[in-house]
Amino acid sequence: MNVFHHFRDRVVAAVAGLQAAGRLPANLDLSRAVVEPPRDPAHGDLSSNVAMVLAKPAQANPRVLAELVADALVGTPFVEAVEVASPGFINLRLEARFWRERIRDVLRAGTAYGDSDLGRGEAVNVEYVSANPTGPMHVGHARGAVVGDALAALLQKAGWRVTREYYINDAGAQVDVLAASVHLRYREALGEETEAIPEGLYPGDYLRAVGEALAARDGDRWLDVPQEEWLPPVRRFAIDAMMAMIRDDLAALGVRHDVFTSERALVDSGAIERALEVLEARGLLYTGVLEAPKGKLPEDWEPRPQTLFRATRSGDDVDRPLRKSDGSWTYFAADIAYHFDKHRRGFANQIDVWGADHGGYVKRMQAAVSAVTAGAASLDVKICQLVNLLEAGQPVRMSKRAGTFVTLREVVDAVGRDVVRFIMLTRKNTEALDFDLVKVTEQSKDNPVFYVQYAHARAHSVLRHARESMPGRDLSPTALAEVALDRIVDPAELTLVKLMAQWPRIVESAAEAHEPHRVAFFLYDLANAYHILWNKGKDDASLRFLVREDEPLTLARLALVQAVALVIAAGLRVFGVDPVEELRA
Repeated sequence: MNVFHHFRDRVVAAVAGLQAAGRLPANLDLSRAVVEPPRDPAHGDLSSNVAMVLAKPAQANPRVLAELVADALVGTPFVEAVEVASPGFINLRLEARFWRERIRDVLRAGTAYGDSDLGRGEAVNVEYVSANPTGPMHVGHARGAVVGDALAALLQKAGWRVTREYYINDAGAQVDVLAASVHLRYREALGEETEAIPEGLYPGDYLRAVGEALAARDGDRWLDVPQEEWLPPVRRFAIDAMMAMIRDDLAALGVRHDVFTSERALVDSGAIERALEVLEARGLLYTGVLEAPKGKLPEDWEPRPQTLFRATRSGDDVDRPLRKSDGSWTYFAADIAYHFDKHRRGFANQIDVWGADHGGYVKRMQAAVSAVTAGAASLDVKICQLVNLLEAGQPVRMSKRAGTFVTLREVVDAVGRDVVRFIMLTRKNTEALDFDLVKVTEQSKDNPVFYVQYAHARAHSVLRHARESMPGRDLSPTALAEVALDRIVDPAELTLVKLMAQWPRIVESAAEAHEPHRVAFFLYDLANAYHILWNKGKDDASLRFLVREDEPLTLARLALVQAVALVIAAGLRVFGVDPVEELRA
């Protein structure tokens, strides 16, 4: 059961009853009416804004309207009290027996608890990582990879049909630089003496192996031929080698994609021309000269007549160029074609996860998607701010392998996949994140991944001890779902149950907002409530989970413990993190 949906339905029914009785006008819009946890738990278990939403269209004082709806809610099953608070909130207090039954919901659903049909099976494309195929992934890429992967899993749990996509930027100048860098290493592999790496080429040692592999495959075939002859095949070989490395790095992080789309293949297929034909037919292309922007000039500005997209008609600040002075397409033109291609493939809902350096690109891309699809598709862009890599508080900047940055694989090897994934989700994507290689492995409350995993492991420790002390007793979730729960009465126990019951709401709200970090906050709060209850049992024997002389009480508390473990496991699986049943020092 989604508690908040259930009681929202009761509130809507109360309003409908008042409308039928002529005490409220008909045709009121209830779409913005919600039932949610109150900000202050002292105000009750649930709170609704329905009176404030309806006050203006109903031409009523919100406080008076709240009293009217509150009176209609009196007598609702499981509602112990209905109270009105200024300026018009309706607060509900529920009976303890209602909350105890939510334990059964969890035990019967298992880790599927919280699954929702909110998305109604609608297709959504989540594009993430999409790093240039010029080298190994760095720790900054890890954040976008994890955010995108967790968001995709969250949307699936909430009922969307998700496609995970990687866009290979293999058509720009950077891949020509990559090819030249590999050709240099190829010459080295064949025994040629080379000077220091020329400025502008990629210096990382990771390219030595690529050059050697090219030499092993082709011998000296590309040694004494002009660049225009060796560039295409070396470029293809280099891109394939880099993408193999990137896929391997992503696999180490537990990140997967359903689709890899090549920019070069898209461009060669005529996708840009097709997309621009659509824009031209809608009167959104013209030839003009852009005014020089204030401040630093962007790379794509040129004081000359050129083909421009009327981006301002779709909400952008200025119109945007589509061709460079040499006649080639701008990156923006290719990106329009790519997002139009996604729309043609059936994705009206598109989500892109980008790095911090792309913040200024968001508005123009959203304008383009709206224009090229005539408003039929929407684009949400999640910008992931920088990751500050530290070790015991000191910045870590260099890598022997990459030459200028710490690779994703180095970080995963240092602290483990699950730690990287969880920590990357402990801040909202728009906030910078400090990743301290020492702190993320500490066993303390200040380390959220440890704190949450510790709660899960503690729960399984209780269950293991119970099986040892109650041999022959079926303690499976299915069996525990049938035990009497009336002995769950302590305020700390009920607080834990109320938190677990929020999980379906967290899934839906985080999925709708495209904010997987909300799951991390929820898991930390749930783990904290469980640790509080555990510690109370250490101080008060009557609150321990296993009470040898009282089997009914023990079984009820084991049901609670098993439910906590299942909800934590469900949340960790959204993150792609394996829940551990035992922690080792």
